Amino acid sequence: MRLVALLITYVFINNFILVQFMGLCPFIGVSKNSESAIGMGLAVTFVTAVSSTVCYLIYYYLLVPFSLEYLQTVVFILVIASLVQVVERFIRVTSPSLYKALGIYLPLITTNCIVLGISIININEKYNLLESFVSSVAAGLGFTLVIILMSNIRERLELSDVPKSFRGLPIAFVTAGLMALAFMGFDRAIISNLHLA
Repeated sequence: MRLVALLITYVFINNFILVQFMGLCPFIGVSKNSESAIGMGLAVTFVTAVSSTVCYLIYYYLLVPFSLEYLQTVVFILVIASLVQVVERFIRVTSPSLYKALGIYLPLITTNCIVLGISIININEKYNLLESFVSSVAAGLGFTLVIILMSNIRERLELSDVPKSFRGLPIAFVTAGLMALAFMGFDRAIISNLHLA
């Protein structure tokens, strides 16, 4: 039950983009079309899950035994940067069109604070390895869900009669704000239903 709660929490209730406002750069930059949004979401989910698991193992089996916990952030960033390089090369070989569509945002996964944030949260919350993996996957899935929703909305907005001063980024930020409000309502609905059960 705890794993399901972690999944629901990081996908819907404590979504990194809409609640904690982490990862906004790729969220706004890549959400212009659905194909690149799906690719970015899957890449972030993969990197988040693998890096969080590797960071967990390094932290508890290398840093803690040698009292090097203070190196946590530096080591985690090195792990994330290495994994992003692997993902970038994989996407370049398997899907050149997706690689081109993601452009500069693919290397930005390295500095995406969601990837580093969930790794640090897992350590701070003292999750075990399985809980760390589930929360990381859930954080990535939450990112993927929101970026896909945003890309669908932005594709429709391109065809809509939006006032000139709101076209482009302004309407994207307004839309993100409205999505955050909607997720807050969803948050309250889940909590109230859990209390009734």
